[in-house]
Amino acid sequence: MFPNLFQATKEYWRKLDELEAAYQQGKIPLKEVDTRVAELMAELAQERRAAFAFLWHSCQHLVTTQRETLMGLAIVILLIYVWLLNNLIA
Repeated sequence: MFPNLFQATKEYWRKLDELEAAYQQGKIPLKEVDTRVAELMAELAQERRAAFAFLWHSCQHLVTTQRETLMGLAIVILLIYVWLLNNLIA
């Protein structure tokens, strides 16, 4: 299943807002805020890496399963480009 990077980012900002509110109210010291922000950033980075890994593996799967289709499409695009280029020069 695709990692939900959008939801993870929303959750990250929600937790940052809660952390800021707790700091503003004097419930937690600045040192703990710094520590928890670093933890939140690490969590978001892990989710981002998972999303990019999923995207990369999906692209690899597409290329391996649809190789002939992609090559045919590339050839058609190349032929159209050459045809357009010849018509523009002539």
